[in-house]
Amino acid sequence: MANEGSSEERGFTIVEDADGADATEGATGSQDSEGLPPVDFATFCLSLGTSALYHLGVIGDPETGKPVAQPNRDAARHTIDTLEMLRDKTEGNLDEEETKLLNGLLYELRMRYVEVGKAEH
Repeated sequence: MANEGSSEERGFTIVEDADGADATEGATGSQDSEGLPPVDFATFCLSLGTSALYHLGVIGDPETGKPVAQPNRDAARHTIDTLEMLRDKTEGNLDEEETKLLNGLLYELRMRYVEVGKAEH
């Protein structure tokens, strides 16, 4: 369903109803209560990129800082494939900065993927 002509952000917020139970509404602010960044195209792509780098053993666990015991190239490849699919499906709908970000991220991830593969052999 298209959101034509609207610059309104998509998402949801949790609010308590009269009984004190959580209910979901259809609007978000720019930042949630835990100080996480807003959900936008760039943060989504970077999140996927971080996941791929973690699976490749390039960066440590975001919470502990500890590296993975064994790189999981299959999981990294799946994430890279997801970003490629996202690029293909959004072609013509991204602004110049989003396109540069996604293409640059894919390039870097592919290079790291190859480097890890060479180190394993």
